[in-house]
Parts: sequence; structure tokens; C-alpha cells
Amino acid sequence: MSLLSDRQKEDLHKSMLDYLHANNFIAAFDALKADAGTQYTPDPKAKYAGLLEKKWTSVIRLQKKIMDLENRNAALQEELSLSPAKRAATQTDWVPRAPAAHVLTGHRSPVTRVAFHPQYSIIASASEDATVKIWDWETGEFERTLKGHTKAIMDVEFDHKDLFIKIWDSQNEWKNIKTFPGHDHSVSAVRFMPGDQHIVSASRDRTIRVFDIASTHLLRTISGHAEWVRCVVPSDDGRWLASGSKDHTVRIWDAQTGESKLELRDHQNDVEVVAFAPIAAYAAIRELTGIPNTDRAKRPGLYLASGARDKTIKLWDAQTGQMLRNLPGHDNWVRALAFHPSGKYLLSASDDKTIRVWELSTGRCVKTIDAHNHFVTTLSWGRQSTSGGTIAANGTSEEAASADPEKLVNVVATGSVDQTIKIWLP
Repeated sequence: MSLLSDRQKEDLHKSMLDYLHANNFIAAFDALKADAGTQYTPDPKAKYAGLLEKKWTSVIRLQKKIMDLENRNAALQEELSLSPAKRAATQTDWVPRAPAAHVLTGHRSPVTRVAFHPQYSIIASASEDATVKIWDWETGEFERTLKGHTKAIMDVEFDHKDLFIKIWDSQNEWKNIKTFPGHDHSVSAVRFMPGDQHIVSASRDRTIRVFDIASTHLLRTISGHAEWVRCVVPSDDGRWLASGSKDHTVRIWDAQTGESKLELRDHQNDVEVVAFAPIAAYAAIRELTGIPNTDRAKRPGLYLASGARDKTIKLWDAQTGQMLRNLPGHDNWVRALAFHPSGKYLLSASDDKTIRVWELSTGRCVKTIDAHNHFVTTLSWGRQSTSGGTIAANGTSEEAASADPEKLVNVVATGSVDQTIKIWLP
């Protein structure tokens, strides 16, 4: 059964007859004319003159275009597979290596903190120049500057959705929508509590304070440190807070009551950073320290890392207060810590201008990167939202006890006193 209409058949037969006649294939011309039953008298001015050759060359050109488009499509697919976002989602054991993919410049004073957006390829940087700058970490392009503070900005964080510290609304032209008063001195750290209904802050006034985001009301003031509280972080389930202070101690607090649970003393100088170990790191920490598996092995907030001006990193049992391992190696203050998404490594940044990669199962420094030309003040892993259980404001899981609200991806950002931010990609 032919796929052509009667009109199309007639046009095809006549163009073939014209081709055969023009090329002196007279016998073939007469045979086709008889078999097709088509009456045709060749005419150089008829529309069939040269029509078969024109159609044939058009088909050849189209075939070439199709091949070119297929090759271009294959090249674009390969380029897409090698894009920062795609690469950042693969290579589970990736750690940063020199050189950095992007060097972001624009701040006029030291960079104090960097934070990744949980959904988009956006990074925010805070600086002593009293501004926050927004960048695209995939392309390295600057997007905008947020102005509203009058003094150095010491910390910055996105919540787990889309609002930037609940002060800058990323869905509404980054407008300044809320301000949280309450501290009596400089605020050195601020973090969203799981559930994004509360924020917790640490200050030079020696207190930790918890605020309600919707009302901006102060809910709780936590006191106990004898000096400037340099840092504070919540555990993934929101049950605990860990803080580090100029008084050389790390403290663990009950986030709901503000009660001091443990005081960890082993650092010999100001504690600059604390970080709860993710559940993924528990196996390596247990292997390092010989701790057996127990029923509580999958609860958030069991282990903690701290870094201080005594140039050391320490791993702690956050349930007993026992110091599990000391990680010496940096030649200056330890300023930032970040656990690897796989749980196999701990990354640290220091005033010795380096990033170091520590293998948690052995406690060895397996890599040192000369990262900046001045003190490295901050380090952060990229993150993105995932489906699954969500963490409620009271620290309990709404769907699954071990569900994480987001996951980390393979992109690292660092900031420095050299006024630059660097993006490290696979």
C-alpha cells in the first residue's frame, strides 16, 4: 500500500520521466510511462524539469543538517554531563584540589562567612565591609550586594527553603524584611534551627539567644560561658546546641530548656568553630576510637568536632564529654570545619592559609591545599534539598527519625582575609 496520494504519485512519476528523458534513458522512459499509465510530454519550462534532482539534493542537505544537529546534541549532552552541577552530584569521595574553579572578588574587607543556597546555584558571602554579596557558584558571576548592616557582618546562612536569615527575602528582590534585636554586644554566629521556625545566635555578650522567626521575639537566653561565645550550631534533630567560646571551652546545651549538659575542656585557646558529626560519619569515628555499635548509633548529635586557636581539632563524644581524638597539624588558628558528605573525611580551614583533609577512620591528614594568600576564615560544603522526612521545630522528625532535610553535594567554598571567595569543584 502506497503512502503517497494520487497527486503525489503523479508528481513523482512525471519528475522521474523527465529525469529519464533528460538523460537519454529512452527505453526506461517508455517502460515507466507505459507501466505507470502516465501521459507526459517533456517540456524544459514545465515544473517537472529538474525536479527530481532538486528534491534529491534537498534530501542530502537535510540529512547533513540532521547529522550536524545530532552531533551538536551529543556534544551538548556531554557538556551538560560535565557541568558543575552534574559533577557536583557525583564522585562520592571527591575532596577539593587546586586550583580553584572560580575566584570571586568584590569585597573590600576580609570575608567572614560563606553559605550555599539549598536549591539554586547561589552562594552568599558576608564580610567585614558590612555587606553580603550574592554569587552564582556555577559560573562565578556576581549577582548583587545586600546592604543594611552598619558594621562587620560575622555570619550568614540560608534557611532550608528560600529565605535568607529571615532578614533578606530571596523571593522578593532580596528585601530586608526582619531584624532581630536583643544582644548587648557583637553577634558572632547565627543559625537556623531545624524546622526554620527559630534561629539561634551567639554573641560577644557571653550569651546564646533563641528567637522566634515569625514574631522576632526573644524566646530564650542561655548563659554559662565566661567569655565571648564565638560559635553555635544545632544538632540535626534540633535537640542539642553546641557552642565554642573565648573561655577555651565547648558546651553542649539542651535546646529546649537552655540547660547546660556538658562542658568540654581540653583546648588551650579560644574555640573558633564547632560542628556536629553527621550520622554518615559515625562508622569512621567508631573505627577511629574503637567505640562499639549501640542502639543509639543512628541518633543525631552523638559526636562533635571543634577547632581552636591552639591550632588543633578535637573530636568529642557529645553524650559523655570524652575527648576521643586530637588532630594536630595546622600551623595557625583553626577557623572552620566541615564534614565530608560521605562521612569519610573532615575538612578544616586555618589561618595558616590551607585547607586540610582528615581521614576520620585513621585520624591522618591525607591532603593539604594551599588555598588562599591570607588567613582562610570560612569553609562550606554545597547543599541541596531532598525529599523525605522533615524535621519539626521541636526537634522531632515528622516522617522518619533519621531523615535529613537536605544533602551535601560536591562543591566547596572558602573565604579569606585576602577578600576573595574561592569555589572548588570536581
